[in-house]
Amino acid sequence: MTAMASRFGMVGVGWRAQYFLRLARQLPAEVEVVGLVGHTRDAVAQMASRWEVPAYGSISELVATQHPDFVVIAVPRPVAPGAIRAAVELEVPALTETPPAPDLEGMRGLWQVVGGSGLVQVAEQYPLVPSHASRLALARSGAIGTVTSVQVSSTHLYHAVALMRAFLDARFERATVSARTFVAPLIDPLARDRWTYDDRPKDATTTIATIDFGGSMGLYDFTDNQWHNQLRSRRIVIRGSAGEIENDEVVRLVGPRTIVRSPLVRRQTGYDLDLDGFDTDHISLGDTILYRNPFPSLRLSDEEIAIGTMLTAMAAWIRGEGPAPYPLAEACQDHLIALAIDQSASSGSPVTTSGEAWAAAAR
Repeated sequence: MTAMASRFGMVGVGWRAQYFLRLARQLPAEVEVVGLVGHTRDAVAQMASRWEVPAYGSISELVATQHPDFVVIAVPRPVAPGAIRAAVELEVPALTETPPAPDLEGMRGLWQVVGGSGLVQVAEQYPLVPSHASRLALARSGAIGTVTSVQVSSTHLYHAVALMRAFLDARFERATVSARTFVAPLIDPLARDRWTYDDRPKDATTTIATIDFGGSMGLYDFTDNQWHNQLRSRRIVIRGSAGEIENDEVVRLVGPRTIVRSPLVRRQTGYDLDLDGFDTDHISLGDTILYRNPFPSLRLSDEEIAIGTMLTAMAAWIRGEGPAPYPLAEACQDHLIALAIDQSASSGSPVTTSGEAWAAAAR
């Protein structure tokens, strides 16, 4: 353990919390888990034994005993605001899972209590996923001109909105959402952690929404369980004034009467006679490296790379060595628009988001 490693407490013992615990074990030079807090005594004891960290009955007990540099909060969304408030009351920075509160009332109440503290970051990992990070680097290079629209069909609600806002550089402007839902039969062969072995089609809901950010737009397209259902492709299209990025290909104007198509290529080690082990090395466009794996040799999935990037960015921010990874205001705005998608889909009418306190504070 180096002197520079940041010490954090883990609040939560579920599926998501284990990502952070696994990554901490693999990144000892960056972070160290010093304690675990959970709601159910038996579950906490079991997890503490498995990960060889002490268990505590509350955040206050953890902080009083271990004095962590920050806490990571990965608990069900109805109880997340209470955990965030508890950390801020103890003046401990918090990295909380998405979304920071279940609904608009919850976000308003949370912001009123903790918004001015500057202590809360949110683990919105999707812009950090290697494929998205490489596309974002390319879009921000100006290769396709001014980005004017983003179509996302891969992940849901606030994650999709976070991607749209990142590519469009949308801030806290009011957005107008028009959404509809459609139901059709679909086989669902995979759940989060297993094959279903069920080939019977069942009704699945697809939600389509346009989001007018004022000068730019997003198109949202998500079908139930699309994260895991491999019968539905993941698609992203980033359109600009001089070209577009479609999944892993870019078309662009590079000179007079010269339009070119080029692939974004991932260098993956471990194939054939490459004995370096199976790992992502980098993603490139021609001879330009758009993205380089920050954790070489750890054999991480893209999701793990993204979460690890967020976790180490939090540690760097705490040490004063980097920018805030994803401030609470950004995540609240993502979820505000996500809630508008649901509201418009339910009502069948357009919904325009309100101007909120976090938007005023972030300007």
